[in-house]
Amino acid sequence: MSRGLTILRRRLLEAIPTLIVILAGNFLLLKLAPGDMVDAMLASDGGGDAVLVAALKQRYGLDQPIPVQLGLYLWRAARLDLGVSFIYSQPVVTVVLSRLGNTMLLMLSSLAIALLLGSVLGIAAARRAGTIADTAIVALGLLFYATPGFWVGLMLIVLFSVKLAWLPVGGLATIASGLSGFAYALDVARHLLMPMVSLSLVFVAVYLRLMRASMLETYGEEYVRTARAKGVGESRIAYRHVLRNALLPVVTMAGMQFGTLFGGSVVVETVFSLPGIGRLAYEAVVQRDLNTLLGVVFLT
Repeated sequence: MSRGLTILRRRLLEAIPTLIVILAGNFLLLKLAPGDMVDAMLASDGGGDAVLVAALKQRYGLDQPIPVQLGLYLWRAARLDLGVSFIYSQPVVTVVLSRLGNTMLLMLSSLAIALLLGSVLGIAAARRAGTIADTAIVALGLLFYATPGFWVGLMLIVLFSVKLAWLPVGGLATIASGLSGFAYALDVARHLLMPMVSLSLVFVAVYLRLMRASMLETYGEEYVRTARAKGVGESRIAYRHVLRNALLPVVTMAGMQFGTLFGGSVVVETVFSLPGIGRLAYEAVVQRDLNTLLGVVFLT
């Protein structure tokens, strides 16, 4: 236990410089872009004179040099004070945490779908290696990998929402529906179905190819040849011997790529108007809300 705590403390200390560099880099990138938060505010309100601009910049500390602003922000972040969201006029922590559950629901469900479907297709391809079925499955995986998630989302909206009217266009649940219990869960599932498909397709291709390669490698092990020599059936070999060991790299990759899902959720949540962290980050960039954007970066 003590060794584990020591490793954990060392990892946390090693993460601090990385976090500082990431926060500083995002801070400077947004600062170097034309305009600032005051310009976005005045543009939405129809404009303002120079006196109002100067007063707002002084109020929010935007009249100070950029290095000073960066230093003040990093000092507040070190004390876990992420400031106030200018968009929602609430503490950034409150705003981010209110969206966290929606994004986690989307990410976990998408990861589960990708892991399940990718593993099934990878197993099917490996058991039929070198056949037309194997080639077709691999080609399907390449198609999934090459197709942008936002395009898939838009096409799903056109087909299932506009043409067929089977699924809702966007949002997380039907507004003012008064649903509860299982009916509410079913309504949320209907809203999340297309976003989950859009977000998971790329990862389906990754797990498909990884599972196929892992199973083919495991088929060459000594214990597999021994099992065949004993007369064990191919199905039993595949699921009792090969699959157990072939799953290890796939599960490891799933854990490593969990954070990568957030990058895709930004686009998917924007396309489907889901109230999650990804859409919050998009709104923060558009409105030049530096505190909210850096709060999202800090959390992720």
